[in-house]
Amino acid sequence: MVSKWTKRTGIALAALALAGLAVALGGKAAGESKLTRKIAVPVAPVALSNDPARIEQGRYLFSTRGCAECHGANGAGRTVMKEGAILVMSPNITSGANSVTTGYKVEDWVRTVRHGVKPNGNPVMIMPSEDYNRLTDEDMASLIVYIKSLPPAAGVPPVIELPTPAKVLYAFGVIKDAAEKIDHTLPPAVPVAPAVTVEHGAYVANTCMGCHGARLSGGKIPGAPPTWPATANLTPGKGSVMPRYPTPEVFMATLRSGRRPDGSAISEVMPFASLKQMNETDLRALYTFLKTLPPVEAGKR
Repeated sequence: MVSKWTKRTGIALAALALAGLAVALGGKAAGESKLTRKIAVPVAPVALSNDPARIEQGRYLFSTRGCAECHGANGAGRTVMKEGAILVMSPNITSGANSVTTGYKVEDWVRTVRHGVKPNGNPVMIMPSEDYNRLTDEDMASLIVYIKSLPPAAGVPPVIELPTPAKVLYAFGVIKDAAEKIDHTLPPAVPVAPAVTVEHGAYVANTCMGCHGARLSGGKIPGAPPTWPATANLTPGKGSVMPRYPTPEVFMATLRSGRRPDGSAISEVMPFASLKQMNETDLRALYTFLKTLPPVEAGKR
């Protein structure tokens, strides 16, 4: 005969399982609904110019700030991530077939890139707009002009497929989209002359936040595939990797080769294709800035 305790335990476990299923299903639905929310972010247009120097600056930013990593060198989009139940295919941002930017006004470019909000008011998912929020108006304009100058290329419709656990975590704010991370009230950054200075290094370092966190202390990237390693702590706090790089030359060699000073390879998740194209001024300024960071324990983002 089955004891009352066994029966009650079975009933309790079944109830917990049903409750867990309900939470998962509810969280999944809430996560999907969150992606369709409307975000009002008024923006001002930036002044575009087809000056060759402006286009060249846009090309440099596109190549070194991760744009080409996700959208491809030609801007037509590509498979960014395909692992388990995760599939991310970036959109075509040229004017070719399946473009998502056809009809974009200048304000739409600014709102999407700088604020992580699509022209229809929905949040952009996956794209790390927090990295680009502090772009100056001049660099924002340069980037737009360059992308608009790309030859039309045929792409495929963008795809973002995430597993149910990721949608649940997104619904409850554990995983956040860029629009949630950005202070939309901040004015555009004030231009800083490119030089080996802390100020310019801080500007360059904005492009590291999406992976290394706002405080650059690294750790697991929320929502990333479980096989991705934790990102490095770039501050001098506990678990820092910076002692490996005693000089800017050693630091630059790593970013250009994808290998640590001891010769070991760093995960290809790190966007070395972009980093190795950074000019010496940007890399030295970045190193100079990182050396001034206050200590933060690794993983505290």
